[in-house]
Amino acid sequence: MTPTTRERIITAAEELFAERGIDAVSLREINRAAGAKSAVAVQYHFDDRAGVLRAILDKHRAAVDTARHAVLDHLEAEATPSLRDMAGALVRPLAAKLGDPDGGPAYLQINAELVHEAKPLVDPTDAAAPAPGRARNSLHRWRAAVEPLLDPQAVELHRRFAAIRFSAVELGRRAATAPHRDDRLFVEQLVDLTCGLLAAPLSEETRRLAGERPRRRAAS
Repeated sequence: MTPTTRERIITAAEELFAERGIDAVSLREINRAAGAKSAVAVQYHFDDRAGVLRAILDKHRAAVDTARHAVLDHLEAEATPSLRDMAGALVRPLAAKLGDPDGGPAYLQINAELVHEAKPLVDPTDAAAPAPGRARNSLHRWRAAVEPLLDPQAVELHRRFAAIRFSAVELGRRAATAPHRDDRLFVEQLVDLTCGLLAAPLSEETRRLAGERPRRRAAS
């Protein structure tokens, strides 16, 4: 089946954003790379750069969400899922995109750039709509499921987001050199490292400073 103009634009944007970075690519370049006949095809289909990014994320996140929900369904049926199980639920569904020939590695690079930004143009952790039959997206569900396994003070210090960012950035780095003959060792070590980040004990100095934070904020 011949790709539609909209599909060609998404594919072209994936490739250009992954290769050069989101801010370094103009909408005109995307339009030209897609072979669109209209000079304003990108604006017609997506309005602006943020709209193009949302379309790229939506194209890939349904598969990631479905896979992560399936893992979480299985883990919730167990009495005591381990922290490594939960780290795997975060990492492996996203890592599957390393082997997706329809823009998977490009998506991982774009996702990594967005997660790493302090104020991203589009929030990569917040899907536009949850998976069918789900009340929320799988990343939000994962955050809630892993919280009881963490030190409460680590939760307050955003340890879960640190794990999300770390795993996304490492997958983006791996995707930049894709394809590989075998990603299994990389993925399992990334699960190990993500688990270690989640489980890392807080030092007494960190606990002291965290305990003083409300007082410092009140005084500022």
